[in-house]
Amino acid sequence: MHSTSANQHLLEIVTATAPTTISEVINVMQSMDGVLPDNDGLKWFNLLYLTVTTEIRDHPPADGWRDALWLTHLDVVFANFYFAAIATCLGQRMATPSSWQALLEARYQAGIDRIQFALAGMNAHINHDLSLALLQTNAELQRMPSPEGPEHDDFEAINGILEAVLPRALAFLATGILGAVVQDTGKIGRLLAIWKVRAARDLAWDFADHLRPLTGLARDIALRGQDKLTGVLGRGLLLPIQ
Repeated sequence: MHSTSANQHLLEIVTATAPTTISEVINVMQSMDGVLPDNDGLKWFNLLYLTVTTEIRDHPPADGWRDALWLTHLDVVFANFYFAAIATCLGQRMATPSSWQALLEARYQAGIDRIQFALAGMNAHINHDLSLALLQTNAELQRMPSPEGPEHDDFEAINGILEAVLPRALAFLATGILGAVVQDTGKIGRLLAIWKVRAARDLAWDFADHLRPLTGLARDIALRGQDKLTGVLGRGLLLPIQ
């Protein structure tokens, strides 16, 4: 059931001082987790995001990141797009992107598995926000990453971490803290076959390259098209999975 009090607390959390480090990002997500009730689908995306962000912070590649400054900055900028989407929806200051509407409009809908909410959130965040976060990060750090550069190597390393962590994290959501199966874990493989995190992230990298030279109407058209498609994909992820 919709909770005005929980939403007000959530809005206060995501509109507080913007985090500037990965640890501060994690603190915000932990605060969000503390106010989101179990019947709120957003809780399960937030918990998945918290899990993978903590994994990235605590378990970098064995030989380290090739450009830790760039990667850390990207992670923080990227997370702030998520917090901004929640603030936009709850604060009703402007139209929420279709990408995020798919998840946020279904937050309290019964019959949707936690893992579906989690992946619908990843779909919105990666397909809509990641290319914009890449452009902002590169502009702020005055970078022009190439496919052969250290930034792309680190980006691909994150893909590997996500592919390893996602199935375990989704199984945790479906199983519950106490180890009692609360939802069908057999759906995880079927959902991950529909929505592949590496493919989505690689497309976001390419889309950032596509957006970089665009201005005005051409840029707006490209962004609107991407947003609409991401919203369609998100709603598909929230349909019943047999």
